[in-house]
Parts: sequence; structure tokens; C-alpha cells
Amino acid sequence: MPYAVLRGLGAHLPSRRVTNAELATLFETSDEWITTRTGIRERYWAPPGQSTGDLATEAGRAALKSAGLDEGADVGLLIVATTTPDHLCPGTAPDVAARLGLGKAAAYDIAAVCSGFVYALEAAANAIRAGRVERALVIGAETYSTILSPNDRTTSVIFGDGAGAVVLGCGAGDEPGRLLGFDLGSDGTGKDLIRIPAGGSRQRSSGLPAAEDDHYFTMQGKKVFAYAVRRMSDSSRTLLESVGWQADQVGHLVGHQANLRILRAVAEQLGLDASRTVTNIDKVGNTSAASIPLALADAAAAGTFRTGERLLLTAFGGGLTWGSAALTWPDIVPV
Repeated sequence: MPYAVLRGLGAHLPSRRVTNAELATLFETSDEWITTRTGIRERYWAPPGQSTGDLATEAGRAALKSAGLDEGADVGLLIVATTTPDHLCPGTAPDVAARLGLGKAAAYDIAAVCSGFVYALEAAANAIRAGRVERALVIGAETYSTILSPNDRTTSVIFGDGAGAVVLGCGAGDEPGRLLGFDLGSDGTGKDLIRIPAGGSRQRSSGLPAAEDDHYFTMQGKKVFAYAVRRMSDSSRTLLESVGWQADQVGHLVGHQANLRILRAVAEQLGLDASRTVTNIDKVGNTSAASIPLALADAAAAGTFRTGERLLLTAFGGGLTWGSAALTWPDIVPV
């Protein structure tokens, strides 16, 4: 059976850089308060008129270039992981596929919030291993700035916008870049911990008007913190056991960039030194489904990874959902 292999990596951030100092003029907060609690110093927000699909298209174009492919290349599948689609209907992925010239490629969205990229990665890898497609493009893209309440300091200082993408291809079992295994899970009993109350059929079918703030993203931070550390750690252990790796054989842990303290706690739970944890949350904030590919691109550009080294990806998000992936690093240059 063929393996899915990482062949290209791209990233794109919007032009507007938002510092903690700027947010301190909008909310009762400070650079010290934000940095101490989250590890975030700045993030990027899309300017008016720029959508998730716009960011996804640019990241996808960059990933294709990284893989040595032109727009219009033979890519059989495109998946966009996002919490902030361009429209409730239709999905964002078909439009992105069309804009990238991918013809009649299968294209769909995945809504698993911050775990979305890992979920999409597994779906694309399975399509390649099953022989249904030879290449797939997986994109995590978000414009969280469009769903943040101007009255909520807690969420507004955490989230940023951006997009990251990878190209997967069909490869051999000994080729660097192999995706070796996944672990996914969910717990719907915690659905209210991370949500947007209004806009869906649940609220609309109630016959009651939505409160103004119900159209914005909400999160019960303290409870989410505890769930995130436990689920990401447990999922990572399960995956390491299934692929036959010991924790000390992992070159780097690339976790969802939710909070610096969460990343450090997961590394500690797994017995990994903090130096082996990839972090870029200080520069981009929490970008939800775009988080892991952006972290991969940032670390790869800095020369952090060695070709063939073992990487562990892990994420936690609304739903509640979580997921982990194991791969070896290929010899690629991100765009």
C-alpha cells in the first residue's frame, strides 16, 4: 500500500499586524497581561474585504510552488479546514480549488475547529493510501477577527488570522515525509465550551431572536485549558504507541498554538524537553485550523527540522475534538 508523503508547504498571513500595545488601547489590558497569560505578543488580522478563502488560496498557491507544481496541476483532492468559512453555504474549498485551477478536483470543508488541520490531513492521507488520488492539497485557514466580539477582551487578545497548506503525494515506505499514523477523537458532551451560539439551525429553529453577542465566538477558557492538556497528551501517547515510537525518539513536538502554557504542559506530560517544542504563538497568536501548518512553515524556514527526523503533531479544539499525527520530515523548502 502506498504512503502519503509531505511534498510541499506554504503559508500566508494578512497584512495587518496587531500588537498587544494596540489592543491595550481598545481593551482594559496590557502587553504584560497578555504575554504572561498566553505567550502572545502580536497577531495578524485580515483587513476589510479579505476572506478566509482569499488567505486559503494564497497559502495553497505557496504550497504548490513549494512542491514544484504550477497552478492547474493534477491535484485530485482539496480540503479546507476552517471555523470561519466564506459562507454558511456553499463550502469554501470548491471556490479555492477553482481559483487555483484544479479543475474538477474533489473539494470540501472540514469543521473541527482547532483540530481541523489534523482531521483534514488524515482524510487526505487515507484518500492517497486507498489509491483514490495521487495528490492532495490540505489547507488550514481562518479569519477569526471576523467572529471576535468587540466586547470580549479574553478572546480578542488570543486569536489571529492566517492560512497554512501542505501538498501530499503518493510515495514509498522509506521516503522522508511519510505520514505514519493518526489518532482522532471527540467528546460532544463538551460542545458548549467552545462555540458561536447563533447563526446555525439550533438557534434559528428556536423562533427566538439572537442576542447581539451570540453571533460571536465564545470560550470557557479555564475548562478548555484542562481539557486541552489532557486530550492532547493522551492522544499523543496513544499515537506514539501505535507507531512504535518512544517519546525520546520524537525530534520535535508541533502542537496547536493555543496558549504557551498549554504547549509547555503537554510537552511536560510527554516527557519532552521544552526545546523540542515548536512555538510561534508569540508572532501569530492562536490561528485555530491554520495553527499547525503555520508553525511547521515557520520552523522549517528557520531550519529547525532535519530531513528524516520524527515529528509529532497534536491539536485540540471545539466539538470537543482532538487529534495527533506522526510523520518524518521531508527535504522541502516552505514558501
